Amino acid sequence: MEDHATANVRVDGAPAEATLGGGLLRWRGAAGCRGAADRSLSLEGDVLGVEARGKEVVVRAFVAASAGGKRCRRDFVFEMADGEGAAAALGERLGRCLDSFGRPKRLFIFVNPFGGKKCAKKIYETEIRPLFEAVGVSITMQETQYQGHAREVASSLDLAKYDGIVCVSGDGVLVEVVNGILQRTDWEEAIMMPIGVVPAGTGNGMAKSLLHAASETYSVSNAVFAIIKGHTQSLDVCTILQGEKKFFSVLLMTWGLVADIDIESEKYRWMGSARFDFYAVLRIMNLRKYCGSIQFVPAPGYEAYGEPVEQVDNCIVECQEQNGKCHLSSYPGPSDGFKGSDWRFVHGPFVAVWINNVPWAAEDIMAAPEAKFSDGYMDAVIVRDCPKADLLALLMKMSDGSYVKSPYVTYLKVRSFQLSPGQLVENPKRGGIIDVDGEVIARGEGTYGKNQHQDVMAYGPPIQLTVHQALATVYCPSKLR
Repeated sequence: MEDHATANVRVDGAPAEATLGGGLLRWRGAAGCRGAADRSLSLEGDVLGVEARGKEVVVRAFVAASAGGKRCRRDFVFEMADGEGAAAALGERLGRCLDSFGRPKRLFIFVNPFGGKKCAKKIYETEIRPLFEAVGVSITMQETQYQGHAREVASSLDLAKYDGIVCVSGDGVLVEVVNGILQRTDWEEAIMMPIGVVPAGTGNGMAKSLLHAASETYSVSNAVFAIIKGHTQSLDVCTILQGEKKFFSVLLMTWGLVADIDIESEKYRWMGSARFDFYAVLRIMNLRKYCGSIQFVPAPGYEAYGEPVEQVDNCIVECQEQNGKCHLSSYPGPSDGFKGSDWRFVHGPFVAVWINNVPWAAEDIMAAPEAKFSDGYMDAVIVRDCPKADLLALLMKMSDGSYVKSPYVTYLKVRSFQLSPGQLVENPKRGGIIDVDGEVIARGEGTYGKNQHQDVMAYGPPIQLTVHQALATVYCPSKLR
């Protein structure tokens, strides 16, 4: 069966005429037969794998029941009228076509059994592994056993054995993997390894951002199919630095109201996701404002906000650890060359400061509607003062990002950002929480969980974020807009 040629087959037992060509496998039932309408499968967009067995070719597909509908697994069986030789030839041709797409064949998969509703292992067994098996992907699966486990594994994993790494979790395992890779001595090569994200935790901002940008429905199976197809997208990575302490972020940093809601609502985890809404109302009714200041280098077009800074302390020029593990100073990031005249500042008090790398902070919160994956900028959301009633109204508009249009919200893109967090206006002896990618990196005195964690950084001294444009690579559903 040559390209653009036809052959007589039986599809699921019914006689039909099939054509392979132009990246499509088409067939039409014989006139007068049930199901005579034209059907087709896109080899790149619908087909998972192919198997020739005897006179039959089994095409394993992942298809939508209707335009824009939910996809489901289905096998199409083509019985060749010309026998086993024709079936073997068609199977080989289809296989070569699928191979030409550059799909990953060997994946290392992290599964976090503790995240979210603790269903990641079940999701992996029932929804994820069957799809990868249908493609014939070789899988090495590692359950994470404790916080930081994925970072440890990624820092020493033999990456030559794999085509990509997959995180079945919330956003936390993705963050650990990126941090682990950037600790390696071979980080410049290792960071080119594509990373896939399958939502199975509490915060799934990266998976939502990638699927939404491609106009795909947010679901586990669509996230898996995006990995199977092998399309990739560059991703900015932010260096967060305080003195010699360093952390790498791919999602967000928040301080003030949003961080307080995210972290302090942990005590109400028994309420499920409703804990966020409940605690948001509670926190707004007893609104806190924080002293402090921010400094930033605005992106072109945003220079009017803030006041000019003559000189910036602790400006990042290079990121280099003394142990020689991560020499980011060799990477020509946009932090190089910033002058004092590039910087601007704003003094508090602040209700919230929110720095974002991707549009969605969670599957139902569009924090930064203008954020791009690799534009070299962070999207900053700043709330300095806002009546409580208006603040409640803002929270109701976070699901579509329209909250940023409020006159109480300042939204701008920045190339570098520095936060000097201060104490509560209402209680100068109490500080706040700095939350990066869902994990606390610094807590002031008197905050929730202060004595329960060893923080990465101290609360109070300046913390600086700098973008390394297109440093990492993630699997995505298609060419993103």
